[in-house]
Amino acid sequence: MNIANTQIQMRKGLLELCVLHIISRGEVYTSDLIEELTQAQIIVVEGTLYPLLNRLKSSELVEYRWVESESGPPRKYYSITDQGKEFLETLQDTWNSLMNSTQAITQKK
Repeated sequence: MNIANTQIQMRKGLLELCVLHIISRGEVYTSDLIEELTQAQIIVVEGTLYPLLNRLKSSELVEYRWVESESGPPRKYYSITDQGKEFLETLQDTWNSLMNSTQAITQKK
């Protein structure tokens, strides 16, 4: 079994929760998302983020607006929708439950 593949899959599973949480703090530009996710070692490959953002947009959990840039092409800034906030809250509850369950198992001697 390849440990790296398992670790990547674990991170991918948490990526949606983390992305929605970052966006819920306020409008965010894609490169800022990538920077925070990379620093937290949640994202390994940038190409993973763009399909996720498209799925979140299609599901009406996030929206974006274009902002003109003085130094290049327009930038896409993401924000969370009301539906996205509800979805994030449910994901957060699920994460908390999974953390508690996992700790209950892994902390037993």
